[in-house]
Amino acid sequence: MKECGKMSLATIIGGIAGGTVALGSAVFAGASIKLFNQVIPRHDSLQVDLSEMADMQKWEEYKKIMVPKKQWLLEQNIEKINIKSRDNLKLQGYYIPAEKESNKIVLMSHGYSSKAMNDFSSLAYFYYKLGFDCFLYDHRAHGESEGDYVGFGILDRFDCLNWIKYIDKRFKGKKQIILHGISMGGATVLMTSGFDELPESVKCIIADCAFTSPHDVFAHILKRDYKLPPFPIMNISSSLCKKYAGYGFKDYSTLTAVKKTKCPILFIHGDEDNFVPTYMSNENYNACNSPKELLIIKNAGHGASYYENQKQYEDAILKFVNKWITE
Repeated sequence: MKECGKMSLATIIGGIAGGTVALGSAVFAGASIKLFNQVIPRHDSLQVDLSEMADMQKWEEYKKIMVPKKQWLLEQNIEKINIKSRDNLKLQGYYIPAEKESNKIVLMSHGYSSKAMNDFSSLAYFYYKLGFDCFLYDHRAHGESEGDYVGFGILDRFDCLNWIKYIDKRFKGKKQIILHGISMGGATVLMTSGFDELPESVKCIIADCAFTSPHDVFAHILKRDYKLPPFPIMNISSSLCKKYAGYGFKDYSTLTAVKKTKCPILFIHGDEDNFVPTYMSNENYNACNSPKELLIIKNAGHGASYYENQKQYEDAILKFVNKWITE
């Protein structure tokens, strides 16, 4: 069952927190159901407003970078690979080896309601020209990967760890791995950093415009767009997510992960990001106890930092990566 719109409001409300949530109006319950149905079940089309990234004038400039790089990516000899998730979903990956044999590989994690080939064509080109193997993958419930419900990093961190283990096994541990994620993918790679069993082959992480938790980003959008408080809407929606998708919005966070990780992390965010607020990367950075750097790109909206200032973005990656990757 992908949606819960046919459930009675009494059933939903009565089952929340052992019946402790009392609502004065069905409005909150309706909003909770709408939130769940709009963001958690699979949607095979973009659900994010592109104006969050840039206005139309900027978009025309960004497309001058995006379009040729997307064409380049599609022309590559891409090896399609699939693995099984811990809950038996088929997950789809795409491997592009470097022109010359390389001991470096970047594992790329895309954003919400997007897919690997959309979010990482430009950065794949950048890494490829640096001599990296490139490995892109579709998150569960995205692209060619199976799944009915989006994991918002909480489930995806287990999938990301499985991809890391696949790379280690296939290349006998000889590849130095960089994790690079954008938006939900950024949150995913940060949450992945918190595993005690994170392989030593993962040398560093780059997290671009990552949210701290599903709860935090949904609460922000509720307040920004609908002037609604997080309680009780978030509680109800989270319980629905727990029932159908198997996780609650506060089950894990990037803050929990980065407090314990030893992996070096570069945090990147645009200072005009109103979808995933810039303060979330500041919070991630402040909580992080491993070697860390923070790059704030001026005038960049959500997920637009690379296109707003390509040179600054690439220079920061080069400087950071060269500290942790050996030739």
